[in-house]
Amino acid sequence: MLLGIDHLVIAVRDPDAAAAELQQDTGLAFTGGGRHEGMGTFNRLAFLGDTYLELIGVHDRGLVASSVTFAVGRAALAVLDEGREGLATYALASDDVAGDAARLRSGGSPIGEPVTGSRTRPDGAVVRWLTAFPPLGPAEPPFLIEHNPEAAEWDAAARAARAAFRHRGGGRVRLKALELPVADPAATADAYGRVLAIAFSEGWRTVVGEQEIRLRPGSPVDTPVVRLRGEPGTPTRDVTRHGIHWVFMPSA
Repeated sequence: MLLGIDHLVIAVRDPDAAAAELQQDTGLAFTGGGRHEGMGTFNRLAFLGDTYLELIGVHDRGLVASSVTFAVGRAALAVLDEGREGLATYALASDDVAGDAARLRSGGSPIGEPVTGSRTRPDGAVVRWLTAFPPLGPAEPPFLIEHNPEAAEWDAAARAARAAFRHRGGGRVRLKALELPVADPAATADAYGRVLAIAFSEGWRTVVGEQEIRLRPGSPVDTPVVRLRGEPGTPTRDVTRHGIHWVFMPSA
């Protein structure tokens, strides 16, 4: 079952510098991250409950290019090789990636077989997950991910701590909507249907879990909009950084 947006993969030249800039400009705290050993990338993470923002950079192009199972790294490298930063892809959370992928493939989806992944944190703890990938890109449907609740970051205690965590710029901030510029919203909506069995309503809008995904006419290199919801009293503000237009709104 698809649960909602799991995370956004934002390709940046220097994840540490980008995290520091976003912390200063938005008040979001980037508290996690590490290296994808043997895959050539490293990241910084800001958790918004169980959804998170991933700032991903490349430290070894050769490893990224040779990793046949790490499609996310290649998607990030493709963005950086265009001389820009921005959304490379994103993930939807699943509580059964293997079952979801098998169901979708039986309906003709090109989504791949599930593959395992891991990341070692600076404290030595290992984060583990299972993913299933369709062809990736900023205007392509997202991939699926299922986190291992017996590994680091996704046990009950870690999830409870994230649910209560307060960011300086809005308290318990949550991701509410992702607006994607695409060349042909009708064709992109059709692709979401074929790949993930997700249907869009009039206005190119769909809801997965508690989050909205919107399509709008534009170029894939245009700036996506990420709408964040803070606690009551959060100042309404917006800022464009690292290829993303960030919009903060208070809770009703």
